[in-house]
Amino acid sequence: MPDLGDLEFDDSGLDTWTDEEHFEVTAERLAEYAAATNDPIEAHRSGAVAPPVFGIVPVFEALLTPAVDVLPVELIPRVVHGEQDFHFHRPIKPGDKLVSRGKMIGYEGLENGTRAAIVLECRTQDGELVNEQYVTTFVRGYNVGRAVGSLTPDHKFDDALRDQEPVAVVRQHVDDDQTFRYSPASGDPMPIHLDEEVAKSAGLPGIIAHGLCTMAFASWAVLTEVADSDVNRLRRFAVRFSKMVLPGDDLETRIWRKATSDGITTYMFETTRVGTDGQKAITDGLAEISEG
Repeated sequence: MPDLGDLEFDDSGLDTWTDEEHFEVTAERLAEYAAATNDPIEAHRSGAVAPPVFGIVPVFEALLTPAVDVLPVELIPRVVHGEQDFHFHRPIKPGDKLVSRGKMIGYEGLENGTRAAIVLECRTQDGELVNEQYVTTFVRGYNVGRAVGSLTPDHKFDDALRDQEPVAVVRQHVDDDQTFRYSPASGDPMPIHLDEEVAKSAGLPGIIAHGLCTMAFASWAVLTEVADSDVNRLRRFAVRFSKMVLPGDDLETRIWRKATSDGITTYMFETTRVGTDGQKAITDGLAEISEG
């Protein structure tokens, strides 16, 4: 890594909400997202209700701004999406007029980089809270040398679960054109997902799948297996992005039941790239499902 010197983080940007972003939901946009993630759930495919990971789409413009407000501009190209944690109050529906905002709440220097935490909030124009999202970003190769503020809620995998059989194992295939369908459906134009030469110039083996597309695959695996394909029952859905996924990959999501309390059952899951000696694309997966 090149020498970046002593860069200054602007702590005055912490706990400061961004300007509001507005988004109007259509059934067509919901159906496009479901199709772009190979989602088999009919309510999603028809656009009657949003798939859970569609929740990132209305807040996408508010996602990077908190990082720009705190991190030195020289570090922005090093920022990657490390973890995503949705807390749902209700699903997104056609006709919703959504208002989103975000803020960075803290950061922590680590040996191989800096972890930074962002909170995103999505409401209707009338003020109804639709979801909250906790995003962990990671600044590769730059240790800020201190910890400030708060980090995101924990969802670490319980290794004791490996002593029992998973309640479900779901195999899925990433299509060769997956990124070209996901990019317009999600509003994410990053060229490493669309341009082979750009991806290789960034040190990648070629075009890679969007992490949130892989998360969407895991979400419908969980919903179909343990929630009767009913997104209304999903209260929380969190992952840590571990290894890249390539077009043409086969994935396997393994789901374990952890506990039930107050009408909520907690499941934990991992998504592995098949044929890679257990290389995990998603780790520390957590889903909280309410009783039907």
